Amino acid sequence: MTRSRIATIIACVTALLGIARFLVVRSTALAAQDDPTALKPVSAFARISDRHARSAALFVEAGKVIQSPRCLNCHPPDRRPTQGDDLHPHVPPMIAGESGSGLDGYPCQTCHGPSTVRTLGQELKSIPGDPRWSLAPLEMAWQGKSLRQICEQIKDLRRNGGKTLPELHEHMARDHLVGSAWRLGEGRRPAPGTQEQFGELIQAWIESGAACPPS
Repeated sequence: MTRSRIATIIACVTALLGIARFLVVRSTALAAQDDPTALKPVSAFARISDRHARSAALFVEAGKVIQSPRCLNCHPPDRRPTQGDDLHPHVPPMIAGESGSGLDGYPCQTCHGPSTVRTLGQELKSIPGDPRWSLAPLEMAWQGKSLRQICEQIKDLRRNGGKTLPELHEHMARDHLVGSAWRLGEGRRPAPGTQEQFGELIQAWIESGAACPPS
């Protein structure tokens, strides 16, 4: 076999592999568009040549998690947690207090243990839990805010718990309590995608300039 023939074969194989990778990325992105429980992969945004626009688009995708009921319920503006996909008031009534873990004599741990447990009920099929179960700090409250307002808030050290962008990524990508949004137990729809995918989107958003969407 001649060298030119070998080179032609290698070029064809390389092209086919490129097409295969494109089809995988495209099919994954299309699936995410059709499935509200999915997240687009970071690679789905590679075609956006404008860095600022790509960064904003990445945050919009991550916003599917940030604005999901699983996150909003623990980010209320009045220290009163909400529940369900409709963000109804917590049952029983609860005030998280300054600590975020409830009041003296009535802490969140009265019902929420270190891990999610199943119940024998038909309407309430499980009780979510985590060793640090609590509300987000008051400065991280974002129920009722637009995605742009949330974006600006989580970049502001005065309003995000004093976290730098790398620390913010670490928190969102690896924090065990944040991860409870994907393991709340039977009867609750988890946040879109996975915590790993969410972390990858946040990292790519930071690396592309941490731009905020227009609204």
